[in-house]
Amino acid sequence: MKQSDWRVPPDWRRFRCIDAHTAGEPLRVITSDLGEIPGDDMLAKRAYLREHMDELRRILMWEPRGHADMYGCILTQAVSSDGDIGVLFLHNEGFSTMCGHGIIGLVKVGLDCGLLENVDPQNIRIDTPAGRVCARAELISGQVARVEFDNVPSFCLARGEAVEIPGLGRLQYDLAFGGAYYAFVSASACGLQLLPAYSAEIIAKGMAIKRAIQGKGEILHPFPGADLGYLYGVIFTGPAAMDAHSRQVCIFADGELDRSPTGTGVSARAAILHGRKELALGKSIVIESILGTSFQVAIARSEERRGIDCIVPRVAGRAYVTGLQEFLVDPQDPLGGGFFLGR
Repeated sequence: MKQSDWRVPPDWRRFRCIDAHTAGEPLRVITSDLGEIPGDDMLAKRAYLREHMDELRRILMWEPRGHADMYGCILTQAVSSDGDIGVLFLHNEGFSTMCGHGIIGLVKVGLDCGLLENVDPQNIRIDTPAGRVCARAELISGQVARVEFDNVPSFCLARGEAVEIPGLGRLQYDLAFGGAYYAFVSASACGLQLLPAYSAEIIAKGMAIKRAIQGKGEILHPFPGADLGYLYGVIFTGPAAMDAHSRQVCIFADGELDRSPTGTGVSARAAILHGRKELALGKSIVIESILGTSFQVAIARSEERRGIDCIVPRVAGRAYVTGLQEFLVDPQDPLGGGFFLGR
């Protein structure tokens, strides 16, 4: 049978996507027309998705079409007068406020597959729930070879905080923001090796730490009402296996293990290192992932926001397109709406 002879019953729902990965971390770019997503800003659009379109997330992130570590994004109209595009991110638990690997993957998919038209590849202005991000693509033979972006202002909120973890004792952590809040913990203090063979243990300990810190109370954000004051993930840090500054592994959402070094995570880490005077303005370092893939991060500039010393991180990495997808939902399928085996 030729493809032109294929048919789909008219009552089945269709969703089209382009799949990619950034440093190993998946990105599913939803290309189906979802209509206008209401909201005057990206945080309002994110809230609308959470309240009215969560079914879409479950269908495309969860099994049987996705998996526990799937990640995706939805493109919208820009909400700022000079923006090129808006983006909303989704995962196994809900909707992120920013995503660095997602920005790199979006630019790769957007330019190479024709989703981003009439934009300057050297200045792509992207509106995210956490704020404005500006990306630049390095083109070789007309295709995106590497993407660099200036992230939202990032800062270290607390250093040397402590929390009691059953089975681990009293752990110290730093709390920093890079588009979302992360708690940074030494892997060695938790008896962890940041290698794929230890993934299950990394996830279990990461979630235990995350829940314990969440139990300490609300995390404040300097911009009141911004819906950004919550702990998104725990990042374990350790020595690099290859020629890099260090290795870090992020556990976020409901036990997702980031295969990349985490773009917002390296941004927050840069803020911590800058505060310790270990990363100077204009200098860059390479941070590797659990797979040995890497992101480069530098401090583009520093600034003050509401009395807080912030940096603007510049993050760079590579993404690759892996497939063009058309997913179907049979209304008779009892698992058609997706299912998730919690961790």
